[in-house]
Amino acid sequence: MMRSILILAFVLFILSGCRKDERITDDPNVKLTFSKDSILFDTVFTSVGSVVKRVKIINKNSSAVNISDIVLASGNASSFSVNINGEYGTSRRNIIVTAGDSINLFVKATINPSVKALPFIVQDSILITTNGNTQSIQLQAYGQNAVFINASSITTHTLWTNNLPYIINGAVTVRNNSSLTILPGARIYFHTDASLNIEGRLTANGQLDKPILFCSDRLESIFADVPGQWRGINFKGTGSGLISYTTIKNASVGITSDSLSVNTIPKLIMSNSIIKNMQVAGYIGYHSELIAFNNLFYNCGNYLVYGVGGGHYNLKQNTFAGFNIYFPRKTAALTFSDYQSAKMANSLNLNLTNNIIWGTLNNELEIEKKTNANSQVNILNNLIKTANSLYSNNGNILNLNPDFIAPSLENFELSNTSLALKKGFNLSTDVYFKDYLHRDLKNTMRVFPSSLGCFEKK
Repeated sequence: MMRSILILAFVLFILSGCRKDERITDDPNVKLTFSKDSILFDTVFTSVGSVVKRVKIINKNSSAVNISDIVLASGNASSFSVNINGEYGTSRRNIIVTAGDSINLFVKATINPSVKALPFIVQDSILITTNGNTQSIQLQAYGQNAVFINASSITTHTLWTNNLPYIINGAVTVRNNSSLTILPGARIYFHTDASLNIEGRLTANGQLDKPILFCSDRLESIFADVPGQWRGINFKGTGSGLISYTTIKNASVGITSDSLSVNTIPKLIMSNSIIKNMQVAGYIGYHSELIAFNNLFYNCGNYLVYGVGGGHYNLKQNTFAGFNIYFPRKTAALTFSDYQSAKMANSLNLNLTNNIIWGTLNNELEIEKKTNANSQVNILNNLIKTANSLYSNNGNILNLNPDFIAPSLENFELSNTSLALKKGFNLSTDVYFKDYLHRDLKNTMRVFPSSLGCFEKK
Protein backbone atom coordinates (compact mmCIF):
# COMPACT_ATOMS: atom_id res chain seq x y z
CA MET A 1 0.00 0.00 0.00
CA MET A 2 2.78 2.42 0.98
CA ARG A 3 4.68 1.53 -2.17
CA SER A 4 1.65 2.43 -4.36
CA ILE A 5 1.31 5.79 -2.64
CA LEU A 6 5.02 6.55 -3.18
CA ILE A 7 4.78 5.62 -6.88
CA LEU A 8 1.69 7.85 -7.33
CA ALA A 9 3.44 10.72 -5.57
CA PHE A 10 6.49 10.31 -7.82
CA VAL A 11 4.36 10.32 -11.00
CA LEU A 12 2.51 13.47 -9.87
CA PHE A 13 5.84 15.12 -9.09
CA ILE A 14 7.17 14.34 -12.56
CA LEU A 15 3.99 15.63 -14.23
CA SER A 16 4.04 18.77 -12.11
CA GLY A 17 7.64 19.38 -12.99
CA CYS A 18 6.86 19.08 -16.69
CA ARG A 19 4.19 21.80 -16.40
CA LYS A 20 6.43 24.01 -14.29
CA ASP A 21 9.37 23.66 -16.67
CA GLU A 22 7.28 24.26 -19.79
CA ARG A 23 8.96 26.82 -22.02
CA ILE A 24 7.52 30.32 -21.82
CA THR A 25 7.78 31.98 -25.20
CA ASP A 26 9.29 35.46 -25.52
CA ASP A 27 8.14 35.88 -29.13
CA PRO A 28 6.85 39.52 -29.49
CA ASN A 29 4.45 38.37 -32.21
CA VAL A 30 2.67 35.80 -30.07
CA LYS A 31 -1.07 36.40 -29.69
CA LEU A 32 -3.82 35.09 -27.47
CA THR A 33 -7.30 34.15 -28.61
CA PHE A 34 -10.45 35.58 -27.03
CA SER A 35 -13.85 33.92 -26.94
CA LYS A 36 -15.18 37.44 -27.55
CA ASP A 37 -13.26 40.46 -28.75
CA SER A 38 -16.01 42.82 -27.63
CA ILE A 39 -18.70 42.74 -24.94
CA LEU A 40 -21.94 44.66 -25.38
CA PHE A 41 -24.33 45.23 -22.48
CA ASP A 42 -27.94 46.10 -23.25
CA THR A 43 -29.53 49.03 -21.42
CA VAL A 44 -28.23 49.28 -17.86
CA PHE A 45 -30.01 51.56 -15.42
CA THR A 46 -27.69 53.78 -13.43
CA SER A 47 -26.66 52.18 -10.14
CA VAL A 48 -28.62 48.95 -10.80
CA GLY A 49 -25.83 46.98 -12.46
CA SER A 50 -25.85 44.51 -15.33
CA VAL A 51 -25.58 40.79 -15.62
CA VAL A 52 -22.08 39.35 -15.50
CA LYS A 53 -20.59 38.30 -18.83
CA ARG A 54 -17.66 35.95 -19.31
CA VAL A 55 -14.84 36.02 -21.81
CA LYS A 56 -12.13 33.36 -22.06
CA ILE A 57 -8.51 34.21 -22.86
CA ILE A 58 -7.10 31.17 -24.63
CA ASN A 59 -3.49 30.26 -25.35
CA LYS A 60 -3.51 28.28 -28.59
CA ASN A 61 0.28 28.49 -28.93
CA SER A 62 2.61 25.52 -28.50
CA SER A 63 4.40 27.21 -25.59
CA ALA A 64 3.31 28.83 -22.37
CA VAL A 65 2.66 32.57 -22.44
CA ASN A 66 3.25 35.13 -19.72
CA ILE A 67 0.58 37.82 -19.66
CA SER A 68 2.57 40.65 -18.18
CA ASP A 69 -0.49 42.92 -17.74
CA ILE A 70 -4.26 42.71 -17.83
CA VAL A 71 -5.56 46.23 -17.28
CA LEU A 72 -8.97 47.88 -17.26
CA ALA A 73 -8.03 50.96 -19.28
CA SER A 74 -9.99 53.51 -17.22
CA GLY A 75 -8.98 51.99 -13.93
CA ASN A 76 -11.05 52.94 -10.89
CA ALA A 77 -12.97 55.53 -12.97
CA SER A 78 -14.40 52.82 -15.20
CA SER A 79 -18.12 51.99 -15.38
CA PHE A 80 -17.09 48.34 -15.58
CA SER A 81 -15.68 45.93 -13.03
CA VAL A 82 -13.61 42.87 -13.83
CA ASN A 83 -12.93 39.59 -12.08
CA ILE A 84 -9.65 38.29 -13.48
CA ASN A 85 -9.22 34.56 -13.02
CA GLY A 86 -11.09 34.63 -9.72
CA GLU A 87 -9.80 37.93 -8.33
CA TYR A 88 -11.47 41.34 -8.52
CA GLY A 89 -9.43 44.37 -9.47
CA THR A 90 -8.57 46.80 -12.23
CA SER A 91 -5.34 45.00 -13.15
CA ARG A 92 -3.32 41.80 -12.77
CA ARG A 93 0.32 41.13 -13.60
CA ASN A 94 2.35 38.11 -14.71
CA ILE A 95 -0.24 35.42 -15.29
CA ILE A 96 1.20 32.28 -16.89
CA VAL A 97 -1.13 30.52 -19.33
CA THR A 98 0.23 27.13 -20.40
CA ALA A 99 -0.13 25.86 -23.95
CA GLY A 100 -3.73 24.96 -24.75
CA ASP A 101 -5.00 26.40 -21.47
CA SER A 102 -7.17 29.44 -20.76
CA ILE A 103 -8.22 31.89 -18.06
CA ASN A 104 -11.59 33.54 -17.41
CA LEU A 105 -12.53 37.19 -17.20
CA PHE A 106 -15.93 38.16 -15.75
CA VAL A 107 -17.17 41.64 -16.58
CA LYS A 108 -20.04 43.67 -15.10
CA ALA A 109 -21.31 47.15 -15.94
CA THR A 110 -22.39 49.50 -13.14
CA ILE A 111 -23.03 53.00 -14.41
CA ASN A 112 -22.91 56.05 -12.16
CA PRO A 113 -25.86 58.47 -12.37
CA SER A 114 -25.43 61.53 -14.55
CA VAL A 115 -27.53 64.45 -15.73
CA LYS A 116 -28.30 62.84 -19.06
CA ALA A 117 -31.98 62.14 -19.64
CA LEU A 118 -31.72 60.13 -22.85
CA PRO A 119 -29.95 56.77 -23.12
CA PHE A 120 -26.21 57.12 -23.53
CA ILE A 121 -23.20 54.92 -24.25
CA VAL A 122 -20.31 54.18 -21.91
CA GLN A 123 -17.18 52.51 -23.21
CA ASP A 124 -13.92 51.09 -21.96
CA SER A 125 -11.49 48.33 -22.86
CA ILE A 126 -9.48 45.57 -21.25
CA LEU A 127 -5.83 45.66 -22.37
CA ILE A 128 -3.89 42.39 -22.41
CA THR A 129 -0.11 42.66 -22.89
CA THR A 130 2.17 39.74 -23.75
CA ASN A 131 5.85 40.18 -24.68
CA GLY A 132 5.24 43.84 -25.42
CA ASN A 133 2.31 43.03 -27.71
CA THR A 134 -1.02 44.56 -26.53
CA GLN A 135 -4.43 43.20 -27.49
CA SER A 136 -7.77 44.58 -26.38
CA ILE A 137 -11.32 43.53 -25.56
CA GLN A 138 -13.80 46.35 -26.15
CA LEU A 139 -16.51 47.05 -23.58
CA GLN A 140 -19.70 48.98 -24.32
CA ALA A 141 -22.91 49.52 -22.41
CA TYR A 142 -26.03 51.57 -22.96
CA GLY A 143 -26.74 53.58 -19.84
CA GLN A 144 -30.04 55.11 -18.75
CA ASN A 145 -30.87 57.35 -15.83
CA ALA A 146 -34.15 56.72 -14.07
CA VAL A 147 -36.46 57.76 -11.26
CA PHE A 148 -35.90 55.24 -8.45
CA ILE A 149 -38.85 54.55 -6.14
CA ASN A 150 -38.33 52.28 -3.16
CA ALA A 151 -41.12 50.60 -1.19
CA SER A 152 -43.49 53.42 -0.31
CA SER A 153 -47.04 54.77 -0.40
CA ILE A 154 -48.56 57.29 -2.79
CA THR A 155 -50.95 59.42 -0.75
CA THR A 156 -51.70 62.27 -3.18
CA HIS A 157 -52.77 62.65 -6.79
CA THR A 158 -49.53 61.74 -8.55
CA LEU A 159 -48.38 62.01 -12.16
CA TRP A 160 -45.67 59.85 -13.74
CA THR A 161 -44.33 61.26 -16.99
CA ASN A 162 -42.38 59.77 -19.89
CA ASN A 163 -39.24 61.85 -19.28
CA LEU A 164 -37.30 59.12 -17.48
CA PRO A 165 -38.05 55.47 -16.73
CA TYR A 166 -39.34 54.58 -13.26
CA ILE A 167 -37.64 51.79 -11.33
CA ILE A 168 -39.77 50.21 -8.60
CA ASN A 169 -38.02 48.40 -5.77
CA GLY A 170 -40.31 46.67 -3.30
CA ALA A 171 -44.06 47.30 -3.00
CA VAL A 172 -45.41 50.70 -4.05
CA THR A 173 -49.03 51.30 -2.97
CA VAL A 174 -51.47 53.91 -4.26
CA ARG A 175 -53.54 54.54 -1.14
CA ASN A 176 -57.30 55.01 -0.98
CA ASN A 177 -58.48 58.50 -2.01
CA SER A 178 -55.25 58.95 -3.97
CA SER A 179 -54.47 58.37 -7.62
CA LEU A 180 -51.63 57.56 -9.98
CA THR A 181 -51.85 58.80 -13.56
CA ILE A 182 -49.26 57.50 -16.02
CA LEU A 183 -48.72 59.45 -19.23
CA PRO A 184 -48.37 57.88 -22.71
CA GLY A 185 -44.91 56.56 -23.43
CA ALA A 186 -43.98 56.04 -19.77
CA ARG A 187 -41.83 53.03 -18.87
CA ILE A 188 -42.30 51.40 -15.47
CA TYR A 189 -39.66 48.83 -14.57
CA PHE A 190 -39.83 46.55 -11.55
CA HIS A 191 -36.93 45.09 -9.62
CA THR A 192 -37.08 41.46 -8.47
CA ASP A 193 -40.33 40.73 -6.58
CA ALA A 194 -41.50 44.36 -6.76
CA SER A 195 -45.19 45.18 -7.20
CA LEU A 196 -47.69 48.00 -7.70
CA ASN A 197 -50.71 47.88 -5.37
CA ILE A 198 -53.81 49.93 -6.10
CA GLU A 199 -56.11 50.97 -3.26
CA GLY A 200 -56.99 54.24 -4.98
CA ARG A 201 -57.16 54.92 -8.73
CA LEU A 202 -54.74 53.90 -11.50
CA THR A 203 -54.99 55.54 -14.92
CA ALA A 204 -52.47 54.17 -17.42
CA ASN A 205 -53.80 55.58 -20.66
CA GLY A 206 -51.23 55.13 -23.43
CA GLN A 207 -51.46 55.79 -27.14
CA LEU A 208 -50.83 53.64 -30.19
CA ASP A 209 -47.54 55.41 -30.93
CA LYS A 210 -46.72 55.93 -27.24
CA PRO A 211 -47.66 52.77 -25.35
CA ILE A 212 -47.02 52.42 -21.64
CA LEU A 213 -44.75 49.58 -20.52
CA PHE A 214 -44.76 47.58 -17.27
CA CYS A 215 -41.95 45.02 -17.05
CA SER A 216 -38.80 43.89 -15.24
CA ASP A 217 -35.82 46.21 -14.84
CA ARG A 218 -33.52 43.63 -16.43
CA LEU A 219 -33.33 44.76 -20.04
CA GLU A 220 -30.54 42.44 -21.18
CA SER A 221 -31.67 40.34 -24.11
CA ILE A 222 -31.50 37.09 -22.13
CA PHE A 223 -34.22 38.43 -19.81
CA ALA A 224 -36.47 39.81 -22.55
CA ASP A 225 -39.15 37.10 -22.27
CA VAL A 226 -38.45 35.48 -18.91
CA PRO A 227 -41.61 35.19 -16.74
CA GLY A 228 -41.79 35.74 -12.99
CA GLN A 229 -39.30 38.60 -12.65
CA TRP A 230 -41.70 40.81 -10.63
CA ARG A 231 -44.96 40.27 -8.79
CA GLY A 232 -47.49 42.26 -10.84
CA ILE A 233 -50.22 44.88 -10.42
CA ASN A 234 -52.73 44.26 -7.61
CA PHE A 235 -56.13 45.95 -7.33
CA LYS A 236 -57.32 45.92 -3.74
CA GLY A 237 -60.80 46.38 -2.25
CA THR A 238 -61.11 50.11 -2.83
CA GLY A 239 -58.93 50.19 -5.96
CA SER A 240 -59.97 50.74 -9.55
CA GLY A 241 -58.25 51.38 -12.84
CA LEU A 242 -58.17 52.16 -16.53
CA ILE A 243 -55.44 50.56 -18.61
CA SER A 244 -55.17 51.15 -22.35
CA TYR A 245 -52.45 50.89 -24.98
CA THR A 246 -50.21 49.28 -22.40
CA THR A 247 -47.91 46.25 -22.39
CA ILE A 248 -47.56 44.23 -19.19
CA LYS A 249 -45.04 41.39 -19.30
CA ASN A 250 -42.70 39.04 -17.42
CA ALA A 251 -44.43 39.09 -14.01
CA SER A 252 -45.74 36.28 -11.82
CA VAL A 253 -49.33 37.45 -12.34
CA GLY A 254 -49.91 40.42 -14.62
CA ILE A 255 -53.00 41.74 -12.82
CA THR A 256 -54.70 40.49 -9.66
CA SER A 257 -58.04 41.88 -8.51
CA ASP A 258 -59.63 40.79 -5.24
CA SER A 259 -63.10 42.36 -5.20
CA LEU A 260 -65.91 44.11 -7.01
CA SER A 261 -66.05 47.87 -7.36
CA VAL A 262 -67.19 49.75 -4.26
CA ASN A 263 -69.02 52.37 -6.36
CA THR A 264 -70.42 52.90 -9.88
CA ILE A 265 -66.93 53.11 -11.43
CA PRO A 266 -65.93 49.77 -12.99
CA LYS A 267 -63.22 47.93 -11.10
CA LEU A 268 -60.97 47.70 -14.15
CA ILE A 269 -61.36 48.60 -17.81
CA MET A 270 -58.58 47.29 -20.01
CA SER A 271 -58.39 48.01 -23.72
CA ASN A 272 -55.94 47.76 -26.60
CA SER A 273 -53.26 46.22 -24.41
CA ILE A 274 -50.89 43.25 -24.44
CA ILE A 275 -50.41 40.89 -21.49
CA LYS A 276 -47.75 38.22 -21.99
CA ASN A 277 -45.05 36.02 -20.47
CA MET A 278 -46.56 35.54 -17.01
CA GLN A 279 -45.39 32.76 -14.73
CA VAL A 280 -48.87 31.98 -13.38
CA ALA A 281 -51.58 34.02 -15.12
CA GLY A 282 -52.27 37.11 -17.15
CA TYR A 283 -55.23 38.10 -14.96
CA ILE A 284 -56.66 36.62 -11.77
CA GLY A 285 -59.94 37.85 -10.33
CA TYR A 286 -61.46 36.81 -7.01
CA HIS A 287 -65.15 37.76 -7.16
CA SER A 288 -64.08 40.76 -9.17
CA GLU A 289 -64.85 42.71 -12.34
CA LEU A 290 -62.96 42.99 -15.62
CA ILE A 291 -64.12 44.87 -18.71
CA ALA A 292 -61.69 44.02 -21.52
CA PHE A 293 -61.75 45.02 -25.21
CA ASN A 294 -59.21 44.55 -28.03
CA ASN A 295 -56.54 42.97 -25.84
CA LEU A 296 -53.98 40.29 -26.65
CA PHE A 297 -53.16 37.70 -23.96
CA TYR A 298 -50.58 34.96 -24.54
CA ASN A 299 -47.83 32.78 -23.04
CA CYS A 300 -48.86 32.44 -19.40
CA GLY A 301 -48.01 29.52 -17.12
CA ASN A 302 -51.46 28.35 -16.00
CA TYR A 303 -54.14 30.77 -17.17
CA LEU A 304 -54.61 33.74 -19.42
CA VAL A 305 -57.72 34.79 -17.46
CA TYR A 306 -58.80 33.11 -14.22
CA GLY A 307 -61.98 34.38 -12.57
CA VAL A 308 -63.30 32.53 -9.52
CA GLY A 309 -65.80 33.18 -6.76
CA GLY A 310 -68.21 34.66 -9.29
CA GLY A 311 -67.92 38.22 -10.50
CA HIS A 312 -68.55 40.32 -13.61
CA TYR A 313 -66.58 39.76 -16.82
CA ASN A 314 -67.34 41.61 -20.03
CA LEU A 315 -64.79 40.44 -22.63
CA LYS A 316 -65.18 41.47 -26.28
CA GLN A 317 -62.91 41.44 -29.34
CA ASN A 318 -59.94 39.94 -27.48
CA THR A 319 -57.41 37.37 -28.67
CA PHE A 320 -56.57 34.75 -26.05
CA ALA A 321 -53.72 32.66 -27.43
CA GLY A 322 -52.77 29.80 -25.15
CA PHE A 323 -49.36 29.17 -26.64
CA ASN A 324 -46.76 28.44 -23.98
CA ILE A 325 -43.06 28.80 -24.58
CA TYR A 326 -41.84 28.08 -21.06
CA PHE A 327 -44.55 26.02 -19.34
CA PRO A 328 -46.30 22.66 -19.87
CA ARG A 329 -49.74 24.15 -19.18
CA LYS A 330 -52.57 21.78 -18.22
CA THR A 331 -55.39 24.23 -17.43
CA ALA A 332 -57.80 25.94 -19.83
CA ALA A 333 -56.58 29.37 -20.94
CA LEU A 334 -59.85 30.97 -19.80
CA THR A 335 -61.32 29.53 -16.60
CA PHE A 336 -64.33 30.94 -14.75
CA SER A 337 -66.23 29.64 -11.74
CA ASP A 338 -68.96 30.81 -9.39
CA TYR A 339 -67.10 29.09 -6.57
CA GLN A 340 -63.82 29.74 -4.81
CA SER A 341 -64.46 28.50 -1.30
CA ALA A 342 -67.35 28.06 1.11
CA LYS A 343 -66.98 31.75 1.97
CA MET A 344 -66.50 32.90 -1.63
CA ALA A 345 -69.33 31.69 -3.86
CA ASN A 346 -71.33 34.21 -5.87
CA SER A 347 -73.16 34.63 -9.15
CA LEU A 348 -71.04 34.70 -12.28
CA ASN A 349 -71.98 37.25 -14.93
CA LEU A 350 -69.92 36.48 -18.02
CA ASN A 351 -70.17 37.94 -21.52
CA LEU A 352 -67.81 36.58 -24.18
CA THR A 353 -68.38 38.17 -27.59
CA ASN A 354 -66.25 38.22 -30.76
CA ASN A 355 -63.18 36.72 -29.06
CA ILE A 356 -60.66 34.16 -30.25
CA ILE A 357 -59.99 31.58 -27.53
CA TRP A 358 -57.32 29.26 -28.87
CA GLY A 359 -54.28 27.33 -27.74
CA THR A 360 -52.41 24.06 -27.54
CA LEU A 361 -54.91 22.18 -25.33
CA ASN A 362 -58.08 20.45 -26.48
CA ASN A 363 -60.12 22.61 -24.13
CA GLU A 364 -59.24 26.30 -23.71
CA LEU A 365 -62.50 27.51 -22.14
CA GLU A 366 -63.75 26.18 -18.80
CA ILE A 367 -66.88 27.57 -17.13
CA GLU A 368 -67.81 25.95 -13.84
CA LYS A 369 -71.16 26.32 -12.08
CA LYS A 370 -70.84 24.67 -8.68
CA THR A 371 -73.50 26.56 -6.71
CA ASN A 372 -77.12 27.56 -7.02
CA ALA A 373 -76.14 31.19 -7.59
CA ASN A 374 -78.13 32.94 -10.31
CA SER A 375 -75.38 33.20 -12.94
CA GLN A 376 -75.72 34.68 -16.42
CA VAL A 377 -73.41 33.48 -19.16
CA ASN A 378 -73.57 34.79 -22.73
CA ILE A 379 -71.19 33.35 -25.32
CA LEU A 380 -71.68 34.93 -28.75
CA ASN A 381 -69.71 34.74 -32.00
CA ASN A 382 -66.42 33.50 -30.60
CA LEU A 383 -63.90 31.14 -32.16
CA ILE A 384 -63.22 28.61 -29.42
CA LYS A 385 -61.05 25.55 -29.03
CA THR A 386 -63.18 23.42 -26.77
CA ALA A 387 -64.38 19.92 -25.97
CA ASN A 388 -67.81 21.28 -24.99
CA SER A 389 -70.28 21.06 -27.85
CA LEU A 390 -72.78 23.19 -25.90
CA TYR A 391 -70.95 26.26 -27.18
CA SER A 392 -71.72 25.42 -30.82
CA ASN A 393 -74.75 27.75 -31.05
CA ASN A 394 -75.04 31.57 -30.98
CA GLY A 395 -72.66 32.10 -33.88
CA ASN A 396 -69.68 30.46 -32.19
CA ILE A 397 -67.08 28.60 -34.26
CA LEU A 398 -65.59 25.54 -32.58
CA ASN A 399 -62.20 23.92 -33.11
CA LEU A 400 -61.35 25.52 -36.44
CA ASN A 401 -57.85 26.97 -36.51
CA PRO A 402 -57.96 30.81 -36.57
CA ASP A 403 -54.85 30.74 -38.78
CA PHE A 404 -52.68 33.29 -37.03
CA ILE A 405 -49.94 34.63 -39.30
CA ALA A 406 -46.99 33.49 -37.14
CA PRO A 407 -47.75 32.62 -33.51
CA SER A 408 -44.19 31.34 -32.94
CA LEU A 409 -43.02 34.87 -33.79
CA GLU A 410 -45.70 36.45 -31.56
CA ASN A 411 -47.72 37.60 -34.57
CA PHE A 412 -51.37 36.85 -33.82
CA GLU A 413 -52.89 38.80 -36.67
CA LEU A 414 -55.16 36.82 -38.97
CA SER A 415 -54.21 35.49 -42.38
CA ASN A 416 -56.27 36.29 -45.45
CA THR A 417 -57.85 32.83 -45.34
CA SER A 418 -58.73 32.84 -41.63
CA LEU A 419 -62.17 31.52 -40.73
CA ALA A 420 -62.38 34.27 -38.10
CA LEU A 421 -62.81 37.00 -40.73
CA LYS A 422 -66.17 38.77 -40.92
CA LYS A 423 -67.76 36.61 -38.23
CA GLY A 424 -68.20 39.23 -35.51
CA PHE A 425 -71.47 40.21 -33.87
CA ASN A 426 -72.40 43.85 -34.56
CA LEU A 427 -71.33 45.86 -31.52
CA SER A 428 -72.11 49.32 -32.90
CA THR A 429 -74.89 49.81 -30.33
CA ASP A 430 -72.77 48.62 -27.40
CA VAL A 431 -72.46 51.17 -24.59
CA TYR A 432 -68.67 50.95 -24.90
CA PHE A 433 -68.51 51.11 -28.69
CA LYS A 434 -67.61 54.78 -29.12
CA ASP A 435 -64.92 54.81 -26.43
CA TYR A 436 -63.28 51.41 -26.96
CA LEU A 437 -64.79 49.01 -29.45
CA HIS A 438 -64.83 51.05 -32.65
CA ARG A 439 -61.11 50.46 -33.26
CA ASP A 440 -58.88 47.40 -32.86
CA LEU A 441 -55.54 46.91 -31.08
CA LYS A 442 -53.70 48.65 -33.95
CA ASN A 443 -56.28 51.47 -34.11
CA THR A 444 -57.90 50.11 -37.28
CA MET A 445 -61.57 50.98 -37.66
CA ARG A 446 -63.97 48.13 -36.90
CA VAL A 447 -66.26 47.21 -39.78
CA PHE A 448 -69.11 44.80 -39.01
CA PRO A 449 -69.33 41.94 -39.30
CA SER A 450 -65.92 42.36 -37.76
CA SER A 451 -62.98 40.01 -37.61
CA LEU A 452 -62.92 38.04 -34.37
CA GLY A 453 -60.20 38.81 -31.88
CA CYS A 454 -58.21 41.97 -31.26
CA PHE A 455 -57.07 42.55 -34.88
CA GLU A 456 -59.43 43.78 -37.57
CA LYS A 457 -58.43 42.55 -41.03
CA LYS A 458 -58.50 45.35 -43.57
